[in-house]
Amino acid sequence: MLNIYYDSQIFSWQDYGGISRYYTELIRQLSTRKDIEVDFNIKYSNNFYLDDGKMFHHKNFLKNRYFFGKYTLVGLVNRGFEIPGIHRGRYDIFHPTYYDPYFLKWIGNKPFVLTIYDMIHERFEEVRNADRKTSERKRLLAGLASRIVAISKNTKNDIVRYYGIDPLKIDVIPIGISAQPRESECIGIVLPPRYVLYVGDRKRYKNFGRFIRSMATILRNDTTLEVVCAGGGKFTSEEILLHNQLGIPRKVHQYTVRDKVLWAMYQNALAFVFPSLYEGFGIPVLEAFVCGCPVALSNSSSLPEIACDAACYFDPKEEESIREAVLKVVYDDNLRKNMVTKGSRRVTDFSWEKISQSVINTYQSIC
Repeated sequence: MLNIYYDSQIFSWQDYGGISRYYTELIRQLSTRKDIEVDFNIKYSNNFYLDDGKMFHHKNFLKNRYFFGKYTLVGLVNRGFEIPGIHRGRYDIFHPTYYDPYFLKWIGNKPFVLTIYDMIHERFEEVRNADRKTSERKRLLAGLASRIVAISKNTKNDIVRYYGIDPLKIDVIPIGISAQPRESECIGIVLPPRYVLYVGDRKRYKNFGRFIRSMATILRNDTTLEVVCAGGGKFTSEEILLHNQLGIPRKVHQYTVRDKVLWAMYQNALAFVFPSLYEGFGIPVLEAFVCGCPVALSNSSSLPEIACDAACYFDPKEEESIREAVLKVVYDDNLRKNMVTKGSRRVTDFSWEKISQSVINTYQSIC
């Protein structure tokens, strides 16, 4: 019996997001195994993925109240409850869910595994300058970890490049797909009849401004085509100004949605466009595949590794390249059908059963 201890870091401050979804699914999978015992005793969290009322038993923390320092406070409260368990050491391997090294003084000689999701802080100076602490903590833990899990070959290569870590210490294990398109429902939102879908954050390296500029001519020429943005928060004043300057203010929409509505958005879109300059993995690509949505994709970082031949690629730094790829996908029915078929095949490589077994293999290699 192998006992794995997961801490509460990511669940203390992330209500939604790829990292907390990753650990939720991983813990669910491992908890079904007879040869694995999972130690995960979080006290407070507002995380959506934990809130299923079945497996995870925690309390919400002032869920509908927002104030400065709220997430720091819930993190400190959770840490107070879990440090005694970390210190007792009744586990074989410790697996932190993010990069805070607080646990180093409590785990003694117990080994720990570190999952690294991307090297965005190292690749983009503006991100690093805004949050130097994350990069410093990640580098420290990467050097001390018994094994590192990188979620793509691209991320592994960046770890070796920026940290000088021995590549033999790093296991490449991708993220699984959690989308359940059969549960899709579009309640409270009336989607345009014809639209291109954008999903997620729109800041910095996500390249949204260049994407929307590349779309402007298409939107002005095709009076029935629109852009739907899911997540990422409401449009900023700068984004609204850009839409006005491009003459498309009524053709670009933003919605904050839960998973079931997001699946419906993928299913009804003519194409999902992902213009990001860098991704450690790119979960939305798999979400689009499993929902039967054609994908136009940056040819950068890990994205070609994930999508292979199931996407139409473009240079994310060239507006004309983005525009040509979108035109090709939106107006070629045969191409879209072919891409959907290839996407449905590709997504079978990313089941959580396969991913969890690979993670177990990493744990067993330590023990």
